[in-house]
Amino acid sequence: MKINANYLNLKDGYLFATVAKKTKEYKAAHPEKEVIRLSIGDVTLPLAPAVISAMHGAVDDLSKKETFKGYGPDFGYESLVNAILGSYARKGVSLAFNEVFVSDGAKSDCGNILDIFDQDNVVMVPDPVYPVYVDTNVMAGRKIVYADATAENGFLPMPDQNVNADLIYLCSPNNPTGAAYSKDQLRAWVDYALERDAVILYDAAYEFFVTDPSLARSIYQVEGAEKCAIELCSFSKTAGFTGVRCGYTIVPNALVRQGTPLNKLWARRQSTKFNGVSYITQTGAAAVFTEEGERQIGESLAYYRKNAQTIANCLDELGIWYTGGKNSPYLWLRCPNGMGSWEFFDYLLENANVVGTPGSGFGKNGEGFFRLTSFGSAESTEEACRRIVALLKKG
Repeated sequence: MKINANYLNLKDGYLFATVAKKTKEYKAAHPEKEVIRLSIGDVTLPLAPAVISAMHGAVDDLSKKETFKGYGPDFGYESLVNAILGSYARKGVSLAFNEVFVSDGAKSDCGNILDIFDQDNVVMVPDPVYPVYVDTNVMAGRKIVYADATAENGFLPMPDQNVNADLIYLCSPNNPTGAAYSKDQLRAWVDYALERDAVILYDAAYEFFVTDPSLARSIYQVEGAEKCAIELCSFSKTAGFTGVRCGYTIVPNALVRQGTPLNKLWARRQSTKFNGVSYITQTGAAAVFTEEGERQIGESLAYYRKNAQTIANCLDELGIWYTGGKNSPYLWLRCPNGMGSWEFFDYLLENANVVGTPGSGFGKNGEGFFRLTSFGSAESTEEACRRIVALLKKG
């Protein structure tokens, strides 16, 4: 028996687990302090009424023999798949029914999608980057190359013609930096992938935060992307499903490599290794894309956008450089006074009792930067900003 020794190449602790551990230890040592978390990207508003109503109906269905559901369709109930197709159509993207695969979230699929690709593929990820992109490929023993995201390029790296990659991870709006690609910028990535027969794994988990029409909400808004891109999406931030778990991945029929449609490979993988998402969850997810559902989730998204604006105003007042905050729930700021990422984490926690996420946890280019999220309550966000302003003006 041999273990997968690639796991030994991982960093000792997952970033967000380390943040949670340090926060827990501080709270245990200072029980009188009220700590405000603007770190993990977890939502705080309840599910939309339309979603709750649909889920109640689904529970009732399961209580009656005539409407009971056991195993569902391999790739998603028809009602949800059609709702997803309608959502894409409103973005100007036409998809076939069999190109949609319902899952338990984008994070799972970001790792699981690798099953259909050879271990010898070279993987390109931006730096800084969502840790799952890196860790899942380290676990598989793949070679990773990095596309430098820096303040100079607005944390939006563009293709380097001198670098060859087989798999390319892109996230827009980006986690952690909040930066978002325009359609013209994505065109360059699509051209790069098509020239090299590479495949783009496009994480669109935050696309519903985009309000600027020049920015892409789907990579399929770029001509030719259906021949080189897989899109991973989630209801977590769109509709508050972080604890409910539901997402969907798009694998176009036109995406063919070595004479094999990748859609066929993913369908085979999912039918073998995944038993689907519960009927109750899928029924609730389908309600998200109804007219009433989209109106209600729009109110929640506006709430989080307002929180982002509150944080942005705070940083503007302090004269701190940042990206994000518009078209994104994340703000990515340069640590003040030349502090390191973890140094600023400790300084903010100990002196303002506010928790953020150190940028260095997302890669070497994240050192000296820090991520704040807009997913807290309006009251806690406003209080956190008051504390940050008071601390940094004093210091």
